[in-house]
Amino acid sequence: MASEQGAYALGLVSAMPTGEGVISDEKVAELSALVPPGIRKFLLTSKTDAEGIAQQVKDAQTDTVQLVDRMSEDTLKRLRELLPETKLVQVVHVTGRDSIEEAVSMAVLADEILLDSGQPDAEQRSLGGTGNTHNWDYSAEIVRSLDKPVFLAGGLHPGNVTEAIRHVRPFGVDVCSRLRPNARLDPALLRDFFQAVAAA
Repeated sequence: MASEQGAYALGLVSAMPTGEGVISDEKVAELSALVPPGIRKFLLTSKTDAEGIAQQVKDAQTDTVQLVDRMSEDTLKRLRELLPETKLVQVVHVTGRDSIEEAVSMAVLADEILLDSGQPDAEQRSLGGTGNTHNWDYSAEIVRSLDKPVFLAGGLHPGNVTEAIRHVRPFGVDVCSRLRPNARLDPALLRDFFQAVAAA
């Protein structure tokens, strides 16, 4: 459904502490093999050890890995060695002005940055998939500060994505939770979402 509507990439969500659409590593690999040519394949992982992430990516046969937790500089450097052909997308959870500095720092080693609405420092940690928006002013400042692609995620839906794109000016937008009202991707919401993206 997503590719037919014009999706640029598909996200395959492996084990996460929170969020929608989590599937097994076996299902990730199965679906990865079915993605039409020309569409990027993102493996979303909450792992933080380079060797474990690299093995997961190799098993999944994806061209991109989305790192939803904070990575150390050493881990990102090691991932670059282990996965020289794989795009590294570092998620930055926008919780305040400190997130701007974090994004700038992470962009040195990551290929792309994705801004989301998790709470990585909370007692009950969330690493995306919350369905909540964050302060787009910070996201817009991050986009202006970086010369690398920046994706915007976090609570996007057909009713707000046009405004979000116009405000933040991201390279792309990422959506999951708000298009899955019954734990499944909703075709009508997906269609409306793409129409709203086009309107921006």
